[in-house]
Amino acid sequence: MGEVRKLQKKLRQIENLEIKISLTPEEKVKVSKKAELRFRLAELLLQHSGPQQTQGIVGKEEDKMKRQVEEVTEQLVACRPALKIAREERRENERIDGSQTDGRGETHFPVSPSAEEQEDAEFKSRKQTWEKAKFRLRTLEGHSDIITCAVAVDNLVISGSRDTTVKVWHVPTATEQRNLGGHSGGVTCLSAPPRAPPPEYCRRLARVFDLADKERFVLSGSTDCCVRIWALSSSQCVKSIYTFNAVSSLCFIAEGEGFIVTGSDAGKLQVWSWSSLENCQSENAHLDAVTTLQSQGPLLFSGSAEGCVCVWEVSDERTEPLRRLHVWGPEVTGCGGDDGRLILSPRGDRVFLSCGKASIRILNWRTGMMTRLTNHSSTAGVTDCVNQIPGLLIGSCFDITNGESTINLFSLPQSKYLVSLTSSDLPRILCFAAWLTASGDHRWVTGGRNLIVWEQLPGSFKKRGDVTVRRDSRLEDCLLESDRDSEDEQSEVDDDEDSIPQDASETEEPASSSWLRCVLQ
Repeated sequence: MGEVRKLQKKLRQIENLEIKISLTPEEKVKVSKKAELRFRLAELLLQHSGPQQTQGIVGKEEDKMKRQVEEVTEQLVACRPALKIAREERRENERIDGSQTDGRGETHFPVSPSAEEQEDAEFKSRKQTWEKAKFRLRTLEGHSDIITCAVAVDNLVISGSRDTTVKVWHVPTATEQRNLGGHSGGVTCLSAPPRAPPPEYCRRLARVFDLADKERFVLSGSTDCCVRIWALSSSQCVKSIYTFNAVSSLCFIAEGEGFIVTGSDAGKLQVWSWSSLENCQSENAHLDAVTTLQSQGPLLFSGSAEGCVCVWEVSDERTEPLRRLHVWGPEVTGCGGDDGRLILSPRGDRVFLSCGKASIRILNWRTGMMTRLTNHSSTAGVTDCVNQIPGLLIGSCFDITNGESTINLFSLPQSKYLVSLTSSDLPRILCFAAWLTASGDHRWVTGGRNLIVWEQLPGSFKKRGDVTVRRDSRLEDCLLESDRDSEDEQSEVDDDEDSIPQDASETEEPASSSWLRCVLQ
């Protein structure tokens, strides 16, 4: 399997190179060999695996089996025995009066199900719902380069790109509403102050800039060292902050008068007052680029390219709003290196991490306990994004061996695998945003080479939809693993440390080929 891991490493490098805005002649030679390497890898995997039974039921095969089950059910219903009719009548009576009768005629009142049984029933119901889910995909065309970030505000999607623009899209009509130009460098991050705070708080934010009480804002950060605050109703940049550092991440904190927190490509965190736009605090928090910032109430979570996660408490009662509570390094998180940028999504005491590996890491930020949630059936999978909405954990997965991109869904709080969603020619997903419509249906947007809106179709919709829903039993069998890397992942890391005996121009990974550096260039 040593050659398999080496080919996987080369393909991972090529995928990162393809994100770059320009390639050297040597890098172009490496990229040109991708198809050849994939073909060779497929041959090796076939030799090692041999004849195997299909691990999951997918697409038309699943539909065929469902039809067979339905036909058998209809035959059984057509000739119900008298005993079954009697049982059904007894159950109907029990349903009406809430009691149960045993074979001796004695009546027993029902016992309330345990919390575990209720949770299991809820999971089964959710799984059945998602197995029948249908989505329509629509591509939003307008950006001329990689889409690096996206957020959702009401019926709008706001996207940022390496082409230096921020675009506003109307989702129901899939049209571009506004082009927010002003940055001179690639846009790396977006943040939108939530509607969740009380209405008076939102009005106070708007009054700082003498705008209408119902104004909505979006913040953009760029490699030009600027953070821009945009008013969506007018598409105007109402304020701009120069940070003196390339901005790699940002977050709005709804504490006190409000704070803007920015992360730089050199590991610095800076806090800015919403009302005065003055710098309140600067912290050299990380050793490498701050790739993610997320808030949860008065808490701020920061993650960096070296694999470190910091937890901060935010308070407007201190001169310096940030106070560090915990710091967990790469030796705990298992992230870091050039596999991919670190993205996090907090939930209570847990933080879900994606860092370019085949699994989603789960960190208990209070204790440092780590577990792993399998997001791909082999080490060839790359997890670029992790996100969550009520009751649902969403992880993107990209297979470097065949170029297939997938979205995996897990039920919360159990972290149990539900289904996988994919579509033909779906590109690698580098950013992700999800929200629920007023009717409770799901709307998602994925970014990378293309900006794609995923719109859930109602259950009464008769056509098939654009997305294939399938279940991979290999993910179901490997729900939560220990905090240690699997033998395959550890062997891959060991192989990465060894030199590959080929021409140096083909095997040495340039310093700029890490995920983050490729996107920022």
